[in-house]
Amino acid sequence: MLKGMTRSKLLRIWFTAVLLAVVAIVALGVNVTLGTGAMLLAMCLVPPAIAWMLWPAAQPVTAGEVLRGDRRG
Repeated sequence: MLKGMTRSKLLRIWFTAVLLAVVAIVALGVNVTLGTGAMLLAMCLVPPAIAWMLWPAAQPVTAGEVLRGDRRG
């Protein structure tokens, strides 16, 4: 299921979920103070930042793969 998941797809899903939560908050008329809004913003931005930094990137081709003609992909 997660084989085709990329960083950008994960971040799009995350921000869509956050947007839906904000729409629900506005629709329900919840009173959000400045402190609560700042805390929610931080909680919404920290997980994608961590995922962006820790997601494994494509590994460079090694000398052995070049010599043997191995292809990735």
